[in-house]
Amino acid sequence: MEQIAAIEQVQELLSQQGYICDRALATVVFLSLKLGRPLFLEGEAGTGKTEIAKALAAALGRRLIRLQCYEGLDAASAVYEWNFAAQMIAIRTAEAAGSADRKALQAELFSDDYLVERPLLQAMRPDEHGAPVLLIDELDRTDEPFEAFLLEALSDFQVTIPELGTIQAPEPPIVVLTSNRTREVHDALKRRCLYHWVDYPDFQRELDILHARAPQASEQLSREIVAFVQSLRTEDLFKKPGVAETIDWANCLLALDAIALSPAVIADTLGAILKYQDDIARLHGSEAKRILDQARAGLDTA
Repeated sequence: MEQIAAIEQVQELLSQQGYICDRALATVVFLSLKLGRPLFLEGEAGTGKTEIAKALAAALGRRLIRLQCYEGLDAASAVYEWNFAAQMIAIRTAEAAGSADRKALQAELFSDDYLVERPLLQAMRPDEHGAPVLLIDELDRTDEPFEAFLLEALSDFQVTIPELGTIQAPEPPIVVLTSNRTREVHDALKRRCLYHWVDYPDFQRELDILHARAPQASEQLSREIVAFVQSLRTEDLFKKPGVAETIDWANCLLALDAIALSPAVIADTLGAILKYQDDIARLHGSEAKRILDQARAGLDTA
């Protein structure tokens, strides 16, 4: 792992992976690495919270382990489970062979050979490349009991398997937690982390992101795309487009060989930036032209 000695170095390493971040975000990432504290990122969907974990893992040369959260996720699903099918085969094989040593069979059945490791346990294992980056994605989708379990796991960086005992990480993983804030995460968990709200970027930073992620787009088209999306976010929409949608839309326009925005091109590709029919229906016709004219006027005065 390359030693990171300054905030500017964080920005440079992430930019090499195509992730453009401002100084505030780079600062909290730097402190998270320096102090060994989990990093908790909240913000609207599509603002780059998940991507920063991917970019960080690539920049540091570490393995990325992702735990995708969902409603009903429990500790067992996140930590480990036993390979029951393989255990049953071993039992049948032992019975057929006439083996009577039950203690030896039990010790074999509950060994690492039959253990299916899930993300949290994987993150506690030693790695020749150094501690991995553990991404706990969309934590707000889980239930409060799982949050309570994470308190211990993130405090002591260890997990307990009744049949095997406690497994502690030789080196704490680099932990990134994300939330789209569909519900509030408990304060006790937040207090164990460094916190940052990931907001929509301003015009220049979003343009820099687009240059990094869709370099084939011309300067004129890139500026029009960013200006249009930024204007779109000021509208009363059910779901405002994130940076991920800006990049997707640019790639769609490039695939169509578009060289500039027009109401017709926008109407044909709205599904790349808007994900709800009510929002799409609102932008058909004169609304798309109005927002495009507004975006271009902003470019002319910039």
